[in-house]
Amino acid sequence: MLCARFALSGRGCAVDKSVDEGAGEGTGEDVDERVDGARPTTRLRLGVAYDGADFSGWALQPGLRTVAAEVIRGLELLFGELRDFTVAGRTDAGVHATGQVVHVDVPTAKWEDLRERLLWRLRGILPPDVRVTAAEAVDPSFNARFAAHWRRYRYRVADATYGVNPLRRLDTLAHPRPLDVERMHAACQRLLGEHDFVGFCKQREGATTIRELQQYDWTRDEDGVAVATVRADAFCHSMVRSLVGAALAVGDGRRDEDWLASILQLGERANDVHVVGPHGLTLLEVDYSEDSEDWKTRIDLTRRVRTLGN
Repeated sequence: MLCARFALSGRGCAVDKSVDEGAGEGTGEDVDERVDGARPTTRLRLGVAYDGADFSGWALQPGLRTVAAEVIRGLELLFGELRDFTVAGRTDAGVHATGQVVHVDVPTAKWEDLRERLLWRLRGILPPDVRVTAAEAVDPSFNARFAAHWRRYRYRVADATYGVNPLRRLDTLAHPRPLDVERMHAACQRLLGEHDFVGFCKQREGATTIRELQQYDWTRDEDGVAVATVRADAFCHSMVRSLVGAALAVGDGRRDEDWLASILQLGERANDVHVVGPHGLTLLEVDYSEDSEDWKTRIDLTRRVRTLGN
């Protein structure tokens, strides 16, 4: 099995290093690629959706039920050998997705045989809380993680006196105080742009916390639920849930707008920012260029260690 043969990386099952991430010349066609003289493989781009409630996150973890493990199991049943299984963004335990993206290399002959039936076959294999929603062959230069332009998340918060609609209890946080959504939205606009978001992140050794926050909006939906839409080129660990926790403190009056903006100046993790629960968070979309030449440029740019102003 793939995860037994290859070492576990931070972004899925990693990978036979004879195939570099992003290797291959882009033609825009369904391209076969030979790996170490082995049989031809085709790179697939998969869309994945899941209810994260009963998963211990995306990434493979020994003895735990994870989204990656279920998807890999289903693909291996159909394709046998897999290579370079890479996800756009790992999600934590309890976080949902409707727009997750994976790339994986599969034997070309089996892909040709399964092309028209793959989603139907996986529907019968995968458990009901995870689905592969799309599958297409792409140029081998495509990289689900490094070629992405941005990721977009949604976070739902109910501040109604009665709590959360029971039918939405698994994807909506219950907040105990009334929220001023307009105030939250205005305050969050001060966070937009490229900054060091270390105050909102759980730092990981060797990883940068510089990100470009492109959108952070708060609105109420038709049911009166407060909904955050957060988009950035990438997110560091717990960043979205910390951003939401900080905004809630502004929205219910415990903090003011200047406090929220000041977190960008801390230079270290803020100890007074609450990380809200994972179940209100859903990964909605990951955006890529349609041009394979742009993928290569984006991959090179993303792999560079960022500093402010660089």
